[in-house]
Amino acid sequence: MGVGQFFADNFVPRVPPKPVSHVHEHHQPGEKNADESISISLESTADGSNRLHRKLRGRHVQLLGIGATIGSALFVSIGLGLANGGPLSLLLAFIIWSFPILFITISVAEMVTYLPITSPFVRMAGRCCDLALEVATAWNFWFLCSAQIPFEVITVNSIIHFWRDDYSAAIPLAVQVVIYFVIAVFGVGLYGEVEFWLSLGKVVMAVGLLFFTFITMVGGNPQHHAFGFTYWKNPGAMNVLYHTGALGRFQGFLACLIRATFMFLGPEYVSLVASETINPRKTLPSAYKQVFIRLTVFFIGGALCVGILVPYNNPTLQATLGVTKPGAAGSPYVIAMQNLGIKVLPDIMNILLITSAFSAGNSYTYCSSRTLYGFALDGYAPRFLTATTKTGVPIYCVMFALAWALISFLQLNKGSATVLNWIINLITSCQLINFLIMSFTYVFFFRAMKAQGIDRKTLPFVGWCQPWLAIIGGTLTFVMLFVGTYTIFLPGKPFDYQSFLFSYLMIFIDIAIFVIYKLVARTKWVKPENADLVTGLKEVEEHEELFYEKMREEGKMDANGKIHRTWLQKVCTVLFGSEMK
Repeated sequence: MGVGQFFADNFVPRVPPKPVSHVHEHHQPGEKNADESISISLESTADGSNRLHRKLRGRHVQLLGIGATIGSALFVSIGLGLANGGPLSLLLAFIIWSFPILFITISVAEMVTYLPITSPFVRMAGRCCDLALEVATAWNFWFLCSAQIPFEVITVNSIIHFWRDDYSAAIPLAVQVVIYFVIAVFGVGLYGEVEFWLSLGKVVMAVGLLFFTFITMVGGNPQHHAFGFTYWKNPGAMNVLYHTGALGRFQGFLACLIRATFMFLGPEYVSLVASETINPRKTLPSAYKQVFIRLTVFFIGGALCVGILVPYNNPTLQATLGVTKPGAAGSPYVIAMQNLGIKVLPDIMNILLITSAFSAGNSYTYCSSRTLYGFALDGYAPRFLTATTKTGVPIYCVMFALAWALISFLQLNKGSATVLNWIINLITSCQLINFLIMSFTYVFFFRAMKAQGIDRKTLPFVGWCQPWLAIIGGTLTFVMLFVGTYTIFLPGKPFDYQSFLFSYLMIFIDIAIFVIYKLVARTKWVKPENADLVTGLKEVEEHEELFYEKMREEGKMDANGKIHRTWLQKVCTVLFGSEMK
C-alpha cells in the first residue's frame, strides 16, 4: 500500500448514503418503532446489522464505570477543597453529596435495567417527556464529555511542572493533542481492552493510597512519626473563607460541597454501556449498586485521606493550587510524600497521575467523537459529521472533539489554576443539568408506568420511596446549579465575567436548544399513557433466552436455574457482584 492510499484510507472522509428511514422520522409519541432500539449506529457488521453487540460482562461494566469516574480530580483537584474548607468540611461535603448521587443512581438504575437500550437516559427523556428534551439532553452530555478533554490536558501539563517548568507550556499541550488525534485515528480497536486495564490501574492506585494513608499516619514513614489526626487540631478541622467566624467556616464548607459536585459523578457511565452488556437486566442492577458503593468509598475515603496527610494551610498546597498564586496543580498525596521525606515514591506517583489524566483525556476524546457521531446519525447534528474514513473513523467528529482541547491553550495567558477553574465551572454546570434531567425524566417514567398499569415490583431493580427520592435529588442538583458560583456575586469583589460565562452559559444553551427544536419540529409533551416503554424490550428478552439456553448447553446451569461457577468466578462474584443469577 502506497503512502497516498494510506492517507486516503485513514484521513479522507466518506459520507454514508442517506438511510431510507430515519430513526425518528414520522415518529409520534406512543408509536412503537422497531428501529428505535438503535441510537448510535456504528459501521455495519458482516451480516449488515447495525446493532451493537452485547459483549461486556459485569467486571467490564463496573471497571469502565469506575474508571471513567475516577480521574485526576480524585488525586489532584481534591486538594483545592482541602485548602478552602479544611479536612472536616471536605469530609462532610462528600458525605452529604453522596446522598443526591444515591437518589439519582437509584432512579436511573430502575429505568435502565428495565429497558437497557443505547443511550438509555437520553432516549428515555424523549420517550417519556418530549423529543426536544432528548435533543437538549444529548447535546448537554456531549458538552460534558468534551469539556473534560481540556481539563485533563491542562492537568497533565500541570503535573509535569513537578519536575521542571523551564519550558513553554504550549509544547506538552500540543503534543498531547497530536497523540490524542493519532490514537483516535489508529487505535480505536484497542480502546475497550486498554481502558479496562487502565481503569483497573486507577482503582488499584486509589486503594493503594488508602493503605498509604493508614500506614504513614500510624508511624510507617521515614520519620517514624505517628501523626494520626494532628492536622485536624493544628491548624484545625475547618478553614474560614472570605469571612471570619461561623460565616467563614460555612463558606469554606460550601466551597468543599461545590468541589464535591464536580468530582462525585453519578450513574451515567454505567448507563452508556447498557446496550453492550451481557444479560443486562441481571448484570446492571448489581453493577449500579457495586459502582456506587465503591465510588463512595473512594471519594469519601479520599477526602478523609488528604485531610489526614496535609494541613489545609500547607504553603505548597496553597501555592500550587492557585490559592495564593496561579501555578501548576499539585497532588496532596505527593506533597505528603515529600513532607515525610519519602524518596522515589513522589516521582512514581506523578508518573501514575500523568498516565491517569492522559488516559482520561483519551477516553473523553473517544466518547465525545462517538457521541457526536451518533447524534449526527440520529439527525440531531449536521449530516456531514456522519462522514467516516475507510477504516471507520468519524474523522470530522474527532476534529470537533479535539477542538475543545484548544481551550487548554488559554493557560498560556491566565495560568493553569485559573483556566482549570473556568473549565471546572463548565463541567459542573453540564453535570448538574444532566443529573437534573435524569431526575425529571424518572418522574415522568414513574407516571407512565403507573398510567400503563405496569407493576414496578416486576422490574429487575426497584428503587424505594419513589418518586420522592428522584424529586429530592433533582431539587438538590437544581439548587447547587446556582449556588456553585455564588462567589461571583459577593459584595466587595470585582465581577468575574469569565467565571460567570463558564458557569451559566450551558443553562442558556440547553434552554435555547430545547425551545428551538420544539418550535421547529413542533414536538409535544408525551402523555403518560402514550409513553413508549416497550420498544427494544423484545430484543432484550430474546438475548436473555439465548443467554440462558447457551448456559444450559455448556453445562453452566442446571434445570433449576442454578449457576455452576469455578472458584475464580466465585471470587469475581464477591468482588463485582453476580451477573448470572
